[in-house]
Amino acid sequence: MPADAGDSSTGSGSAGSCEPVVDIESVRDGICSAFSGVRLGGGVGLREAQGLDAYEDEASRAVRRRDDEKDDWRIIRPADLNRCNSSLSFFDAEGMRFHLPAFLVADLDGVYEFGMAFHLTHLDSHGIGQFSLLSPEQRAAVRRYLQYISTEDDYAFERPAILRALVEFWT
Repeated sequence: MPADAGDSSTGSGSAGSCEPVVDIESVRDGICSAFSGVRLGGGVGLREAQGLDAYEDEASRAVRRRDDEKDDWRIIRPADLNRCNSSLSFFDAEGMRFHLPAFLVADLDGVYEFGMAFHLTHLDSHGIGQFSLLSPEQRAAVRRYLQYISTEDDYAFERPAILRALVEFWT
């Protein structure tokens, strides 16, 4: 959804803070750096979460999990993220920590078709719990992502929720 990767505009301030607006490459690099080496561990996988969404039994979800990427979020294909977009609602904290950077980078690259603002701004107790394992560096990378998209026209409708989340949660 956000601007082309070649857009390197900057501004005098950013949403929710006095920090400078950063270019898309800086945001992407920050995400990649902050989440480097993160593995799925025992967390809920991308396809496994689809089984949760479909109320499948444990055995059926285990079959789905066999095909889930567990070691390197960078190799998850955007087509799989789009096909499994509802998985964001069903990840546990480990699953979210592993998959979140793949979704964020795909969105920055313009290949994620659903946008990320809702999952990062409408934070009930489940949503807050999903982000409980993020390190300070990872939270800062998400914050910079939100600051960036808050200036993008594609996210104009969600801008108030983004700004509120930047003040109330992604501090």
